[in-house]
Amino acid sequence: MSTMDDELNEIRKRRLAEIQKQHVQQQPSDMQAVYQQEQARADIEAQKQMILRQILTPEARERLTTMKMSRPTLGEQLEMQLISLAQTGRLPSQIDDEQLKNLLIKMQPKKRKTSINRI
Repeated sequence: MSTMDDELNEIRKRRLAEIQKQHVQQQPSDMQAVYQQEQARADIEAQKQMILRQILTPEARERLTTMKMSRPTLGEQLEMQLISLAQTGRLPSQIDDEQLKNLLIKMQPKKRKTSINRI
């Protein structure tokens, strides 16, 4: 019986070594894929920032950054809209702070005024 147990243990050890070897080989490729995805995101973000630097004045960029911290989804929408306008050539000049404020006002939904009347 001990030879059978020894053989079984040896088979288990070899199988465990194979599994570990496969895991080690797969891990670098997974890490590489994650790294490539992060690199692609960073490249896209760098391109967005370059375009925004060209189309916004420093004050408008500062307002956009502040707004993105407080309302990230609205900030992303505004960035995408500005980049779209720039790429289609519908921006005659740089957007200053006042123009950015006007765009923000247009993007936000109208607020309803609610009043309560007591009877």
